[in-house]
Amino acid sequence: MTRVKRWSPARTAGGVRVVAGREAPAGPAAGERVNPRQTVPTVRMDVRVLGSVPAGPFLGARDLFEYEYDLEKPVEVRVRDDPDERTWAGHYDDRHVLNISRRAATSLMARELALHEYAHMARYEAGHVSHTMGLSEVLFLALPGRRVERHVLRQCEQLANHAKDIYADDITLDVAPTDKLLTFLESQLATAVAEQPAREPANGYRITAAAGPELTAVNAAFALALLERHDAVTDDHRIYEFAALADADAPGIDLTWFKEQFRTLARDPDESAYRRALVDLVRAFVDGHETTTGPAAD
Repeated sequence: MTRVKRWSPARTAGGVRVVAGREAPAGPAAGERVNPRQTVPTVRMDVRVLGSVPAGPFLGARDLFEYEYDLEKPVEVRVRDDPDERTWAGHYDDRHVLNISRRAATSLMARELALHEYAHMARYEAGHVSHTMGLSEVLFLALPGRRVERHVLRQCEQLANHAKDIYADDITLDVAPTDKLLTFLESQLATAVAEQPAREPANGYRITAAAGPELTAVNAAFALALLERHDAVTDDHRIYEFAALADADAPGIDLTWFKEQFRTLARDPDESAYRRALVDLVRAFVDGHETTTGPAAD
């Protein structure tokens, strides 16, 4: 069913605001016969870019997104000056906010990052369990009575973020080409394996250098899972070589198991199934981390 929205003109407030709307066509002339099915005008998804960056990538992402999907709430794009600001979506009663660094907003990946965040917004609006379930309950069920170092718990949060990204990109890769995503993930994984400082922020996909060998291996598993889930990579692609290096650096992490867990996440799980999947991921990661480093000290 086509969603109908009310168009409103652009306004300027606190920066450059570009409203990606489409004005409703003029009404019928006096005496003109009108097909009743054509009397209700529709408007494009409302995207507002706040900040002195080109709006083109964000509107281009909207154009791709609208082929199959839509958002009920408007989107505000807020550009941050911090070059290390990751790209993320905030959700409010009356709008979504896409937070992005100026560097990312002017990069070659800007359109793809925007499309990825639009997909997160769509999952949130639809109440998809991957975007509504909190991590605290999962940690309680996965790690009863266990003492886990704080940085490992933070890494467990990234496991949940990877699962969210899988579901967001079931939308993203339904409407967009996969070649730039493949190149991006390969570059991020290569940098992480080489343990060099990341030249670009991890953006929406959260694959970073200096993450530690266990998390790097899980990040590699996620990247392969996402690409394989959408038939976006060939068996002889170089990204598998980088994944093998990450696997060798983390003997406690079964990269193939994590890849299959991410790749086979049910398209529309109920709360019980999704909770169980996250519990399994968290427990396996903490066990694998302790295999390498030993349990947390008292």
